[in-house]
Formats: sequence, C-alpha cells, structure tokens
Amino acid sequence: MKRIAILGSTGSIGQNTLKVIKSFPKEFSALALSTNSNIELLYKQVKEFHPSFVCVADENAAAKLKPELKSRGIKLFCGKPGLEDMVQDGRIDKVVLAVSGSSALMPLLKAIDSGKDVAFANKEALVMAGPIIMKRAKAKKIEIIPIDSEQSAIWQCLKNEDVDRVRNIYLTASGGPFRQTNPKDLKNISVGDALNHPRWKMGPKISVDSANLMNKGLEVLEAMYLFDIEPKKIKVIIHPQSIIHSMVEFEDGVIMAQLSVTDMRIPIQYALTYPERFATRTKPMDFISANRLDFQEPDFKKFPCLGLAYRAAEDKGTMPAVLNASNEVSVGEFLKNRLRFISIPEVIEKVLGRHRNIANPCLGDILEADNWARRETDKIIGKG
Repeated sequence: MKRIAILGSTGSIGQNTLKVIKSFPKEFSALALSTNSNIELLYKQVKEFHPSFVCVADENAAAKLKPELKSRGIKLFCGKPGLEDMVQDGRIDKVVLAVSGSSALMPLLKAIDSGKDVAFANKEALVMAGPIIMKRAKAKKIEIIPIDSEQSAIWQCLKNEDVDRVRNIYLTASGGPFRQTNPKDLKNISVGDALNHPRWKMGPKISVDSANLMNKGLEVLEAMYLFDIEPKKIKVIIHPQSIIHSMVEFEDGVIMAQLSVTDMRIPIQYALTYPERFATRTKPMDFISANRLDFQEPDFKKFPCLGLAYRAAEDKGTMPAVLNASNEVSVGEFLKNRLRFISIPEVIEKVLGRHRNIANPCLGDILEADNWARRETDKIIGKG
C-alpha cells in the first residue's frame, strides 16, 4: 500500500485526490493531510480517512483544531515550517503537492531532498525555480509526476520518446470565460465574471489566471523546465471542448495527443498508480456526442499575460520568479476589488521592466527576486 501525503487536501485537487484514494482502499492510504485555514473541511477528512498527522498553515486555525486531533492521537504540524517538516517523514511514500502559489516551493524541495516521489499540481514553484527543482530531482533519482491535465498529457506522449526529436508541443487551452468577449468589455469584468470558468471548477487564483490566459503562460514555463524544451517549441492553441489535453509533434510529422473527458480524477489517478493503469470510475469518452474538435490561435493583444509569460520564458534567470510573484500580488488585489482585471498585465509588465535579471540564480537569488517583485508590485498598485 502506498502512503500518500496530500499538501492542500481541502482544495479542488486535494479533494479529488481523496476521491481517488477512496476508490482504491487496498492500494492507497491518506497518511498526511494539510490545509491553510479550512479546518472544518480538514476535520471532516480526518474523520473519514484517519491520517497519522496533519498540518495547518494558519496557526490560529491550528490552535482551534489541536484538541480534536489530540483526542484522536493525530500529530499536528503548524505553519510553513511545519509543512516542510511533515513532508520529510519517512513513512510517506509519495507527496501530492496541491498547495497553490509560491508557498509550495520549500515543501517541494524538502520532499525531493528526503527522496520522495512527487505528484505535482503546482505551477508556481516550477516557474520560480525550475532548474533547481529538476536538478535536485535528478540527483535524488525521484519522479516528478505532473497532475495538471496538460502537463500529464505531454508527459504521457513523451514516454519512451527522444525529446530532441520534438518539433513542437501544443498546450491546449479552453479559452476561459472571455474567449468570445469583446476586448472593450474586459474593462468592466467583475470578480464573479472571472471566476466563472466554462470547463473546470478551480480555486479563485487559478480561475483568474485562466480567465486572462496567464495560467497557460505559466504552463509554458512549467513545460519548458519539466521537459527541457525551449519556449519557441511550445505553442498554445485554444481548444474550447477541452478534450485534447495536449499534443506533441515529432520531427517525422507524427503528432501524439492525449484525450479524455474533463475530469481531474483521471490524471490524478495515473499520477498515483504510475507506472500502472487502473480501471477508472469516470465516464468514458463519447466521440459521437463530442461531434467536433475546434482550434484557434490565442489573441495575444486581448490577453497580454500570455505574451508576458513567453517574454519571461525567453529571458529565463530570475524573470520567471518575478513574473509569478507580481502576478500573485496583482490577482490577489483584483480578488479584493482593488485592481481592475485589465490592469493585471499592465502592472506585471511594469515590474518586469524594472527588474535586473540574474541569468543563473541560486535559490537565494530567486527568493530575493520574489520578495522584490512583491514589494515593487505593491508600489505600482499604490499600496507601498
């Protein structure tokens, strides 16, 4: 039986991971769970899955849950240091990293350093420090298994293939809620509008990123590091049906694509069962009902965040970390109704323009660039 630690068990990916674990009780157990502050849902998960230990990042929330966990004999970790300590426990076989944002970076590195395979559903950590993460994973001989449907698709298409023979990678995007919106109307977008994704149910931050295509830009950077592919070979195409999750084109003209229904349990399950494939309870693909597959080019003028991500991918160094940090702050301000939707890329572009790039950064350089970008973004928005 594989013992799984789920970092971010109360989020969308975490909840779906628990559904997969519940479907295979003889194969998996949820040994460790974590949340930022949603202790009500976490406690429900504790009662159902009986983990050995949990982590609550918010220390005030952790204090409220502590008596209940103590009565059940469950060890409680608190705060960011607690999460880093928890992932190093020797009883864990695999870590599912479903924590959103840059806060996932240090727990990821700790999991790698302790020799654990990681099923990975966080873009931001790889965007910030991709070369460092992949180098450490290679040194430890561990698997970094992508959970996001697009990266999982690429990973599966590249199995037993020579990456040097890849002509192009095609990252598909649904186009989000504003695919057909007139650019002039984007100035009036509300938070509710941006969170209304047509295909996927996701958290607030990733929903906003998907609405302005920054999410797809972050995936370009993620794929660049995961698969050691130059950004010029990574193409984004709009595919509203979200049936083809990504495609790989080889030099001989052959294109391999991974298709499935839009259900995150499918890539999560494969990340847990790899290298085996288990029967799934999700509904099968119905090509007759699907009827058609549409594709179109993304509009870089309408969605400038995508172009900014490609710019950071070409520059490399600390630029991706700066892009990510500025985006996190800007999206956070938009979600608080303190920044307009169309102002998000404007702010990020200004921050990128002010940054002095470090070409070959160490981890300290990346963390400093991240902190600098957050301060600079606050200044531009008017908070600093």
